[in-house]
Amino acid sequence: MTDTAPTGGAEPSPATGRAPDEQPIPDPAPALAGHPVPDEQPATGPAPALGKHPAPDERTARRRFVVVTFLFWLPAGLASAPMVLLFTERGLPLTAVAGVFAAHALTAAAMELPTGGLSDVLGRRTVLAAAGILDLAALALIALGTAGWVLTLGMALMGAGRALSSGPAEAWYVDAVHARSGPDADIRTGLAYGGSASAAALAAGMVLGGALPWLLGLGPDLGARLRETTSGLVLPLSVPALLGAAVYIAFVLYVLTALREPPRPRTTPLGVLRGVPSAISGGLRLGGRDALIRRLLMTAGAAGTALSALELLTPGRAAGITGAAESGAVLFAGLAAAGFVCSALGNRLAPAVARLAGGSERAVQLSLMSSVGGLLLLAVTVSSGSAPALVLTVAGYALVYLGLGAAGPSENDLLHRRVDASGRATALSVQSLALQLVGAGGGLVVGALPAGPLPWLLAAAALLVGALLWTRRSTPARAPRPGTPTAPRPGTATGAGGR
Repeated sequence: MTDTAPTGGAEPSPATGRAPDEQPIPDPAPALAGHPVPDEQPATGPAPALGKHPAPDERTARRRFVVVTFLFWLPAGLASAPMVLLFTERGLPLTAVAGVFAAHALTAAAMELPTGGLSDVLGRRTVLAAAGILDLAALALIALGTAGWVLTLGMALMGAGRALSSGPAEAWYVDAVHARSGPDADIRTGLAYGGSASAAALAAGMVLGGALPWLLGLGPDLGARLRETTSGLVLPLSVPALLGAAVYIAFVLYVLTALREPPRPRTTPLGVLRGVPSAISGGLRLGGRDALIRRLLMTAGAAGTALSALELLTPGRAAGITGAAESGAVLFAGLAAAGFVCSALGNRLAPAVARLAGGSERAVQLSLMSSVGGLLLLAVTVSSGSAPALVLTVAGYALVYLGLGAAGPSENDLLHRRVDASGRATALSVQSLALQLVGAGGGLVVGALPAGPLPWLLAAAALLVGALLWTRRSTPARAPRPGTPTAPRPGTATGAGGR
């Protein structure tokens, strides 16, 4: 998840389900590819359907968004649980395993913005299907590869697929709702359902992926027979990744058939090459031109630091609780699944939190503060092994994920009301990039600190800064005077082949 002032205490508007402080800003960030900005669209009423495929109704769009999200993240959970053990079984030392994972992270970070721009130029469905195909190939290489370079290639392809998938599905959902019901339609509920679906898919995948190799070793030991039949090509630890590859086939077919969207202007390869850099540059300018988006990006970085701390510190803490690395790994897998469940619950609670808080901005602050409380609980209990301390440790872990899950839909609700369809996927990619890059830097700092409460306190302090960014109400930008000419927007077509 990702993303200058206090939202007031106004109640949500009965017509739109959001507070007055969330009304569209008259002068938002400029469109990224030559489309009109939100204030140029009708303030109320549905937008006309475009092309041969009218936009689905809100419930249908939400259901398709949830299914696509679940199908995409289920294979990731399946493959993640046994992945490190699979790599070591193939003969890779831990240092090489770290390098393989670095290939994934670096590829995803390098491609985040270019692929977001590609989605805004070519369309959501095309890019999302390409992400599924890349991930399918990645899991096949990871499951069947026996050489280090093959496994590295698989992880790099997975990173490319992750970058391609960052934004198109959510952008499709928001586009569909706006096209059907207008820019004032409620999108927070659908975003909450989507966040819950991704967390639930990861939790289910982690449990199933961790259990399958063990189940194959029971009774007649199907795992040993599988290894012998394939001459060691397919191991029991490979089965979750192969199952994930099969799920990606269903994902691609569903995307191609269900995510209909209006036809985009015809373009050429040269037009694509011209349009993507324009979308990227527009995305990079978002934070500089819009204070609210800048705050969302800084919040994303703070959340990334907190998540990096959890990922780095929790496995060792779990091993310390159980007394052995093997049993600690089992405990960590259970905690990871529980964290995803808490994140899903937080996503589902996000609309209610926003209503109670009086708007999305206060909902973000309230949710992040609850996560800060969870990190503080983890800090104060780090040196104690007593039963009450263990209970507080689990409660703190759950509270962190619950709060981050509840903040996500409100953050993205604010983001989508500041950008239009032409730059939506790019904006989501910028948000994701902020989370990854700042989180990676924060993780390096956390990992360098001595064991004890200090690393947890640093993560809590970073997230507290992110929460305090929302203590003042956002100031709407001044609306331009009627008849005032506007500057050309980035990405506007200037010749043949461009957009």
